[in-house]
Amino acid sequence: MAVKPLVFLGSARADLRALPDGPRRRAGHELDLIQQGLEPSDFKPMPSVGAGVYELRVRVQGAFRVFYVAKFEEAVYVLHAFQKKSQRTSPLDLDVGATRFRALLAQRRSRPGG
Repeated sequence: MAVKPLVFLGSARADLRALPDGPRRRAGHELDLIQQGLEPSDFKPMPSVGAGVYELRVRVQGAFRVFYVAKFEEAVYVLHAFQKKSQRTSPLDLDVGATRFRALLAQRRSRPGG
């Protein structure tokens, strides 16, 4: 299987780069596995964000999360990266992920053959 490129939506790349070194490196390694078509070590579906959206869970120096979509052939889309500060994911973070996912779907529909 070919390695899929990573496509960052909105501020996701900057948000990921802003994470502390340890969590950023772990997230990068896990995203590399996803690009290769492999399963990351800790993830779960996030249907509240969108169909096919997953949450990559990074537990290094705290709790960090990356929302991504890998179901499309052309790329792995990174929707959002953030530090989790409470037991439940904040409504703001869920909304950021959902808004970017809806924008991705709209963009794919507007493409020829999309």
